[in-house]
Formats: sequence, C-alpha cells, structure tokens
Amino acid sequence: MNIPKWIKPFFVIAGLYDGILGLIFILMPFQIFNVVHVAPPNHIGYVQFPAMLLIAFAIMFFSIAKDPVKNKNLILYGILLKISYCSVIFFHSLTNNVPSIWVIFGYFDLAFLITFLMAAKAMKQSKGAV
Repeated sequence: MNIPKWIKPFFVIAGLYDGILGLIFILMPFQIFNVVHVAPPNHIGYVQFPAMLLIAFAIMFFSIAKDPVKNKNLILYGILLKISYCSVIFFHSLTNNVPSIWVIFGYFDLAFLITFLMAAKAMKQSKGAV
C-alpha cells in the first residue's frame, strides 16, 4: 500500500504530544496546577489515571507510526479519544466556566482529530479500509 509520507511523522508527533503531556501530569501535577492557577482535584488519582491513559495512547500512536498499514485499525481509537476530550471540554466551556488550560488542550486535540480523520481517509484511499 502506498501511503502519504506525512502519516508516519504525524503519528510520532501525536505520540510525543500525548506521551509528554501524560508524563508531565504524572510527575508534576501540582506544579502544573499552580502555574496555571487551577485548583487541583481532591484526589491526585483523578489526574494520574487520565495521564496514564495518555501514555497508553501515545504508545498506540507510535505503533501506528511504525507500521501505518498494519495498524491502520488503531486510528479509529485515536479519533474516539480526541472526540471524547473535545466534546466534553467544548460542551463544558460553553455551559460552565472551564479553566483555559483545558480549552487550550481541546484546541490541540481538535487539530489532532481533524488530522486523524485526514489520515484515516488517506489510508482508505490508498487501498484498504480503516
């Protein structure tokens, strides 16, 4: 299958983004909350679990980057991850007061979502459904 050249490096970037973000929120969550003037949750587990999920998804994105043809089915899960975050954050930013740090991440995830959709479409057009 002849896939576009941008797909591999893009999924490396996606893996680095989610992986680094996950590591930062595992290693120094209180410092991050302090810097952005957001009260931390009442239990750090509420931060650690999603941070670890980000690391798991980062590993998945690296798997896609390594072999996009073999792992094209995993792109759907990246799409679902980004839809989940964007829908929750943008809904609550319209109906409640959401700290801007979460909305900023939402815009990054929206950009990733759009590009994941483009990658899925490109893979499908390159012979083989995603």
